[in-house]
Amino acid sequence: MTQTTDARLRVEERARDKFEARRSELALATLATLAELGYARTSLREIAQNSEYSHGVLHYYFSSKLDLIAHAVRQYEEICVTRYDDVVAAAESADHLRRSFIDTFFETLVADAAIHRLWYDLRNQSLFDASFRADVLDIESRREEMIWRVVARYCELVGVEPILTPATAYITVDGIFQRALLHRIAERTADVDQGRAQLDAVFAMVAGTR
Repeated sequence: MTQTTDARLRVEERARDKFEARRSELALATLATLAELGYARTSLREIAQNSEYSHGVLHYYFSSKLDLIAHAVRQYEEICVTRYDDVVAAAESADHLRRSFIDTFFETLVADAAIHRLWYDLRNQSLFDASFRADVLDIESRREEMIWRVVARYCELVGVEPILTPATAYITVDGIFQRALLHRIAERTADVDQGRAQLDAVFAMVAGTR
């Protein structure tokens, strides 16, 4: 009886794993469509029309567009929240870290603008819809930790203690990013470029050197 029960549990676990793996695959595959359409204009049917997957397939794996969007953003953030870890690991000096971070910051701003726009759209919608608010708060927490790893290492290389809290440092950097993203979408290149000076000022501020 025990062997039969164990075998059944293993089959059920494999089925759950396969189901979740398929959800993740579909979420990533439709991420570009989600980013292009945005929250308000997105439905499972519209996503299906703009992807290789049928509405029936998407509806089987996701209960609603919120379910799909939240899952897609979580999948993307699994990659994003470690975006700067290689920069931190490779830093040979405080100045090297600062320059590499700023370069990577603007590379992702350009390369993944549509996806970042979707993230901010989803974060704003969570103010009104509680169904995915916990996911947004979890992602926010992990993004804060990501930025803090950069800040803490920078201050370590400078030889000082950070004078900002992790939350304050994250809010400051995220504000610069969101503003630069808006200017990029609006094709205001000069305003985007101002973000470099703003990030320089943040590094000086967190280390108390300005």
